[in-house]
Order: sequence, then structure tokens, then C-alpha cells
Amino acid sequence: MIVPLLASLLLVAQGRPPLDSATVARVLNQLRTSDSTVCALAAEALTNYGGFWGHSFGQPGLAMPQPMPTPMPMPGGGGGGGVHFAMHGRSRDVDPAVLRAFRAVIRDDNRCIRNIAARVLGNHHDSGTYDLFLALLRDARADLRETGALGLGELEDSRAISPLSDAMSRDDSPAVRMTAAWALGEIEEKVAIEPLSRALNDRALEVRRTAAWALGEIEDARAVRPLSTALDDQTVEVRLTAVWALGEIEDASAVPVLATAAKDRDPRVRQQAAWALGEIESAQGISTLETLLRDPVADVRKTAIWALGEIEDGGAVPALATALKDSDPDVRALSAWALGEIEDGSAVEPLLVALKDSDEDVRATAAWALGEIESPRALDGLTAAQRDEVGSVRRAATWALRQIDDNDDNHNVHVHVRPRVKVKP
Repeated sequence: MIVPLLASLLLVAQGRPPLDSATVARVLNQLRTSDSTVCALAAEALTNYGGFWGHSFGQPGLAMPQPMPTPMPMPGGGGGGGVHFAMHGRSRDVDPAVLRAFRAVIRDDNRCIRNIAARVLGNHHDSGTYDLFLALLRDARADLRETGALGLGELEDSRAISPLSDAMSRDDSPAVRMTAAWALGEIEEKVAIEPLSRALNDRALEVRRTAAWALGEIEDARAVRPLSTALDDQTVEVRLTAVWALGEIEDASAVPVLATAAKDRDPRVRQQAAWALGEIESAQGISTLETLLRDPVADVRKTAIWALGEIEDGGAVPALATALKDSDPDVRALSAWALGEIEDGSAVEPLLVALKDSDEDVRATAAWALGEIESPRALDGLTAAQRDEVGSVRRAATWALRQIDDNDDNHNVHVHVRPRVKVKP
């Protein structure tokens, strides 16, 4: 019985047909006896969420993916880690009877049911919703306080900052404190920086981690100092999220802090530090990234190379030229890409050597990079590359020669870098 209902709800999430209150009540009633997986699927349909945080960026001529920031787990149940709710309802009217059906279950004993209701109501800004969630946040039951914090985060009402801050610092339930920290990150008001900074010392891991995430969401340089202390946390999850937050803030004052994180015993933290330095794009981070080019873990080296390509400073050319000799072909291809991003003439000779690499992706990317640099010194090597046995290399060489010969801005050549550089612990 639940399968056809879920199918109909997925159609609703696509905009056809609209939900009615009877359907909502019937589905919620059946979900009470379903397992957690079914309830999570229903939550996805009812609240229309599912996108991973972070995204990849391409560019004309070279499909170069950016690393993805650390996914944060969504509090409140009814969903999986690393997903974010994006309600349909903000952009269209909803039958008041449907909202009443969700209000009727906001205090339900089933956690998934009431949290679905909190997300729906929070995203529709119905009259009285703020007071409803505030009352839940002050309830004697910890599970209802968690739902109240969840709803206030969905509502994104700045009036909730003070009560959420109090809940985050004083509530005896770690789940409530964590959800309050998440809600403050959703509201994104700078006044929350101080209470969130204090929460970095919470006794519960998930509270500390969520507080670090929230500071990254607010994106204010005043959070750099407290986040730097979180790099001493004993748990890798907190350190990872603190480094991610520093990358989100994108303030150069974090570069020395990230240099410390780049020495972390866990390679995931070192990789995340490289990503953050690439986000900040300060030349002050080059020396740290050059050190990471010698990291024993290939993923760390690849992310450091990506970051140097983002910074686009000619001072990194010698280190990247050395990385063109790395044993990992993905590292070599990314090094060629980064040299093309920097567009410094001193990279021509090492890239000409890379045109003869045993890996076709390295050769194609080297050809693309030479086209970006547009130096006549590359003409002979690129002409020879037009006879390469691999079509992608020949096309990249032809495009590069056009760039050099007549400055033809023809980017109809797709040079693909094989590795997907992701920072997603």
C-alpha cells in the first residue's frame, strides 16, 4: 500500500498534482508503522530535498571539477547525511488544510513524522509557525525541543537566535544542542558567532562539529580564531569540519592556521586543508601547498595541485613542473591543468615534455595548457602532437595551435582530466 503512495508523492515533488489534506493524513498515518527507510523516502517526496552540498565547476576547454566541501549530516531524522531540504512550497501556494494536517502531527510520538511536519511548516512561513516552534523548543520533552529547533532552522527567522543560543548552551540533550547549532547556521546571522564559538567546546562531538559547520555557513572572518582552536579537537570529524569552515569563510588570516592543519596526522584533514587554501586563493598558501605535493597520499597531492591552479601564481610553476613527473597519472594530469590555469611562460618546457607522457589524459591536458599559455615556443611540440594516436590529444593540440597562431578563441575542444578531486570524508 505504501509503494503507490510514495510514487504519487514523488509526482507531487515534481509539481503534479498538488497534495490534499486527506492524502497527507493518510500517508502520515501509514508511515507511523513503516520502517525508517520508508519514512525517509516519504520525507524526500514530501519536502522535495536530496541535493548533495557542494558542486563541480567546469570551464571552456577543460572539465576541471572542484573539490566538494565536507557534507554535514542533517539533524532531525527523516533524511540522510549530507543532504539539504529545499522546499517546493516557498515558491507556490499550499492549501491551508494541508498545513493544518501537518500541524496536527507536530507533537507526534514518531520522530520522523513530526520532523517531516516541522520541515514543511518551517518552509511555508504560515502565520503562527514561529510561536509554535518556540513553544516546542521550550517543551519538557527533549524530543519535542529538538523538533522545535529543527522548525526554527527551517523558518530562518532571526527572532529565534536568542532562544536557539540558549538551547545550544543549556539544554541537557545533545540532540537538541546539535539541532540548535544547525538552526543558527541556517539563519546565518553574525550575532550567532559568539555562542557558536562557545559550542566548539561542547562535550558532545556532534554539537562541536555542527557548531563548526554553522560558523562556516555564516562566513565571517571573526570565526577564524575560534575555528583555529577546533583544529586541536581529538576527533577527526570536528577537525575536518573546522577546516571546511575556514575554506568557506575565505579569509587570508586563516592561511597560517591551515598550514598547521596541513600537518594533521589524518590525510583527510590534510586534503581538506589543501581545498580550503584553494578556496582562499592567497599566495601566502603556496609554500604549504608545495609541501603537500610531496604527501604520501595521492588524493592530498591532487587537491594541493588543484588549489595551486586556483591561486594562479607563477611562483608555483617549479613545484608543479616537478609534479608532472609524479608516479600517479592523475596527479600529472592535474599538474598540467594547474600550469594551464597559471598561464606562465616558464611552464612551456615541462609541458612539452608532458606532451610525450605515456598517459593520454596527461598529453591532452598538456596540449590544452600550452594553448592557454599561447607561447610560440610550443608550436613544434603541438604540431607533432597532432599526429598522436589518441583523438583527444590531436584535438587539443589543434585547438592549442589555433590559440597560438591567430588567437582564435575557439573552445570547441573538450580536454577531460580523469580524476574527480573531491574532499568528502
